[in-house]
Amino acid sequence: MLGKIMVVATMLVIPIAAAADNAKPQVNLSASDIVSKNVTARGGLQAWRSVKAMKWEGKMGAGGNQRAPIPTPAPGKKGMKLPTDPRPKDEVQLPFVMEMERPRKVHYELQFRGQTAVQTYDGVNGWKLRPYLNRLEVEPFTPEELKASSQQFELDGPLVDYVAKGTRIELEGTEKVESRDAYKLKLTMKDGHTVHVWIDAGTYLESKIEGQPRRLDGIEHPVEVYYSDYRPVNGLQIPFVLETKVLPITQAAPLTHAALSTSSSVIPTERIVLDKVEVNPRLDESHFKKPDAQMASLIRH
Repeated sequence: MLGKIMVVATMLVIPIAAAADNAKPQVNLSASDIVSKNVTARGGLQAWRSVKAMKWEGKMGAGGNQRAPIPTPAPGKKGMKLPTDPRPKDEVQLPFVMEMERPRKVHYELQFRGQTAVQTYDGVNGWKLRPYLNRLEVEPFTPEELKASSQQFELDGPLVDYVAKGTRIELEGTEKVESRDAYKLKLTMKDGHTVHVWIDAGTYLESKIEGQPRRLDGIEHPVEVYYSDYRPVNGLQIPFVLETKVLPITQAAPLTHAALSTSSSVIPTERIVLDKVEVNPRLDESHFKKPDAQMASLIRH
């Protein structure tokens, strides 16, 4: 049965990609035109308005040591040296389930070494349980985590009903995204923060989006999320592969050794592969509340 579903999905997706192989950006399109084509390509405005909840199941890559070698001071000499590379380790595929419900409610569970990590956001408050770090009590989100959660997109993304969401959109031109032409849109949200989205010039599906900056070694790094392997689910186009790239940075001022170790190295791509997507599933509302002590006790043992 699964094989048949995969064949049908491939038949539906391939014509879109094939038709777009030689597509070039249209110079006469406005930002609103591009958004309209994007919403249509993703399944249509009314179809997305009818989506109240979604459930994703899949695997997230973690670990591995594919990062580029970190420069270290050469003993008794000026300058830096590159250490011998350790033997590469493959990343581990960790099963996860993510449930999403309007407005901005998220429940996330990740399996790691026989334990379940939980992260929940009810639209206002958030909590986390991280037994893999030997932290066996439910903890509230930090102010930074609450801010990031409050700025996350609704489950239909940032472009569907953008006017009603109070978002302003500008077309900043075109760029290549993995050798394909894409429209670069600048979105200014209702709260004033901005984000960029790249729309493929052939498929009009999102190919890349600007993610939340990530602080490493005291320095904020830009983040990009790439979308690919779109498949139809209940008439909607859903990306089944999401790759998060934390970008190295350049800085004119002198860097500390710790900062240099991160800013000058290649940070491994984090890859999420979805196995199953459900549209409008029945979700347990308790999943979006603070995890209780019983859950923490079950995970302990």
